[in-house]
Amino acid sequence: MNTHAQSIYLDPRLGQMHQVMLGDRTRLEAYDKALARDVRPGDVVVDVGAGCLALTLLALRHGAGHVYAIEGDPATARIAGAILADNGIADRVTIVEGDARTVSLPRRADVLVSEMLGNIGPEEEMGEILAICAERHLKAGGAIIPQRLTTVINAIRFDGESWGVWSDDLAGYSLAAARPFLGSSAQLHFFARPPELLSETTALAAIDLGQPPGALPEHRDIDIIRPGRLDALALAFEADFGDGIRLSNFPGYPGCNWAVFIWPLASSQVAAGDVLRVSIRPGAWVRDALSWQIDCGIRRSTQRDLQP
Repeated sequence: MNTHAQSIYLDPRLGQMHQVMLGDRTRLEAYDKALARDVRPGDVVVDVGAGCLALTLLALRHGAGHVYAIEGDPATARIAGAILADNGIADRVTIVEGDARTVSLPRRADVLVSEMLGNIGPEEEMGEILAICAERHLKAGGAIIPQRLTTVINAIRFDGESWGVWSDDLAGYSLAAARPFLGSSAQLHFFARPPELLSETTALAAIDLGQPPGALPEHRDIDIIRPGRLDALALAFEADFGDGIRLSNFPGYPGCNWAVFIWPLASSQVAAGDVLRVSIRPGAWVRDALSWQIDCGIRRSTQRDLQP
């Protein structure tokens, strides 16, 4: 029996979340490429929101001299300590338990790395936290991984799944009568099939990580570029690591651990030239993506008034 595991308990839901994240090879490959580029032998690295140390271990593989792994959850921090001891690398990594915005470190880092990407992008407060960490802990000219985080939005038609099934025929019959009974609220969705895009991917907000983030825009106009049945708005993130290294959860990929935020609409028919005016409001608890709200109106190409 592994004695390090004694008296260490992790909420099963958190354990499952870590399993899914560690199994997301596309996620790990993007970070691995960026760390291979930015970490030099002997560098000091700070891993913000270190979890079970995936990024810390990648940084060590690429030559980091020491990693400060900041983790706010006590149970996860203890498990991280057990992983270090089990691998005999506790001398190369310091677990720093606490809020990344307030902890103190003995020296500044050459590289700051973090994976606090939410389904929408900013709801884990990655922008705010990394801005503070960069000011407090990163050397001048140090690298931040990733470099930029963008929240994107698409107008979509589902391919016979999720909200879209209530507008499709089944054996020649319509299911649309069920839709009014179902309500319309935010969903987190993994696509079984790629949706039909009725708009270009539109940037809703972008954050240069390491800099204080701005406020969400009051509204954003989305141009409809092809006709079809509008089932929903899909919000997702794009993380830019530089040098063509990019990570996004829309529409997803095999093993992706992030769902896409879906805001169902009334399955209206739209035409090329129509414009959606969209505004997004974070929930009372910003980290709960399902509490975020969207207002959407359609400005028809043949009727310029905004329709609710």
